[in-house]
Amino acid sequence: MDEPTGTFWWLAGLGNVLVWARLRALDSGAAEVFAADGRTLLFDSADAARAALLDAEFRAFDGLDPADADALGFDLREVAPPRADDDAQLLPLMTQALQRAN
Repeated sequence: MDEPTGTFWWLAGLGNVLVWARLRALDSGAAEVFAADGRTLLFDSADAARAALLDAEFRAFDGLDPADADALGFDLREVAPPRADDDAQLLPLMTQALQRAN
C-alpha cells in the first residue's frame, strides 16, 4: 500500500507557544520535516518522520478535534498552519504565541 504524499502540518504546545513542524511525504517514499529551528530533517519514510514527531510530542494538526485544541490551550477555529512563499519567510511563523484568557 502506497503512503500518501503531500504536506502535513504537526504542532506541539510549549507553555503559551505553539510550535509547528511541516512534514513533506515525497514521491520517492522519503520524507522531510522542516522544524521551527530552521533545520530540515530527512527520513527514509513518512512513517519514520511521523514517529519522530510523535516522540517529540507533536500532534498531527489535521487529526485535532476541538477538545484536543482546548487541551493545548487554543481554539481550533482560530489557528491555522503558517503560510509563506519560501522556508526563509516561513521560519519566523513556525512558533506562534497563544493569547490566553486570564
